Amino acid sequence: METETTDTIIRATGRCLCEYGYADLTMQRIAEESSLTTAAIHYHFDTKEELLNALLDDLVDRFERKLACESDDPRDQLVVLLDAVFTPSNADEFPVALMELKAQAPYHDSYRKRFGELDETLRTVVEDAVDAGIEAGYFDAVDAAEVARFVGTAINGGHLRMVALGQDSTETRQVVEKYLETRLGWKPGASA
Repeated sequence: METETTDTIIRATGRCLCEYGYADLTMQRIAEESSLTTAAIHYHFDTKEELLNALLDDLVDRFERKLACESDDPRDQLVVLLDAVFTPSNADEFPVALMELKAQAPYHDSYRKRFGELDETLRTVVEDAVDAGIEAGYFDAVDAAEVARFVGTAINGGHLRMVALGQDSTETRQVVEKYLETRLGWKPGASA
């Protein structure tokens, strides 16, 4: 039951963060959104900062679960990553909530640290898949760390364009796929 209540609070926080933004996010608004009292929220989270850290952990954990790939084929691993990043979810506050928290990272060490970990996870997935693909003969020999850095940077830029400018992420995915095709000699979406 306690986990269910915590999840309810975290989900309500994400919805409120998207609706009101970081500056206007209050425990009262979260309470109203979750149909709980502010006392019930404070029972689980002492401060708004603690609650937002829990939300960020939840968002990152959900994303990392989407990155999980059962295949040992590095081509499949890259496609799973592209799908995790670029396939929108209609009921998911992930992109906007993540952007709100990214905007606060310069002022909150805990957010900055968690975003650094997320960036490292993303880059490691790409770099490991590229290295494995080179070793297996699927990809041209390249600097895997450089490819991972570009892909991570493009994903972050695409996220900004999607949330701040309302642009569809399809264009960014096409740019990343074209880059991978050019650099690796492999076209994402082609049969493995």
